[in-house]
Amino acid sequence: MKKLILITATFGFAAAITASAADGKTNWDSLCAKCHGADGKGQTKMGQKLGVKDFTDAKVQAEIKDDAAFKTIKEGMKDADGKTMMKAFDTLSDEEIKGLVTFVRGLKS
Repeated sequence: MKKLILITATFGFAAAITASAADGKTNWDSLCAKCHGADGKGQTKMGQKLGVKDFTDAKVQAEIKDDAAFKTIKEGMKDADGKTMMKAFDTLSDEEIKGLVTFVRGLKS
């Protein structure tokens, strides 16, 4: 019986991770790609204007901490003058934001 519970819990956890990653891709495509690009390189007109980072670069990925990425998605980002660089996505659930962070991590080359 314990094995059955453990197996069920493991499959449930794996399904949740897979669903979270799928939601991350969906949210990326609808909310982030217009600036960051579908591939995460930031080679869009708006991305170049804002100077967004190339999320496929391992060095850029190493500089980003998950908690800081979460906070930036939730609260947005402003420049030194207080101008909004990225709007807050405060309507996303914490799980959806975690899915986006996981998706961004997967962009690394």
